[in-house]
Amino acid sequence: MPESKYESKITSVPAAVSAVYKGLSNFKNLERVRDLIPKDKVQELDIEEDQIRMKVDGLGQKIVIRIVDRIENDTIKFGFDNLPLSVNFWIQLKEVAPEDTRMKLTLKADIPAMFKIMFDKKIQQGIDDAAVMIAQMPFNQW
Repeated sequence: MPESKYESKITSVPAAVSAVYKGLSNFKNLERVRDLIPKDKVQELDIEEDQIRMKVDGLGQKIVIRIVDRIENDTIKFGFDNLPLSVNFWIQLKEVAPEDTRMKLTLKADIPAMFKIMFDKKIQQGIDDAAVMIAQMPFNQW
C-alpha cells in the first residue's frame, strides 16, 4: 500500500517557539482547551502527559495518540494505536522572530488507493484546519 503524505500550510503562531513547544509537547495542556473538543465526535477522553485515549465517532474503539519523540523547540512526533491503518504525524516549529513561530503539520498514512481518492481532499483540509486551530491556542497564557 503506498504511503500518502499531507502537509499543512505553514501557519504563523503569535508566541515564542518555547511557549508553543511547551504547550504542544505535554498533552496535559489540552485540559485547558478541553471545552473546544467537539463532544459529538470525541468521547471518553483520557489525557495523560505523553498520551491521549479517546473514542472517536465512527471508529468504534478507543484510539491512542502517543508522543513518541521530542526535539526541544523544533519537532514533536506522534504515534497512533488502534487505527485501521498505519499513521505517523509530526509538528515542526521554527521561530522567525520573537513572538512569531511558524508551524507545519505533516501526516503520513498507508491509505488504500480506493479510499485515497475519496478522502484525499478531506484529509488535506483537516490538516490545514488543525494547523489554524492550533495556531489560535493561548500559548502565552500557559
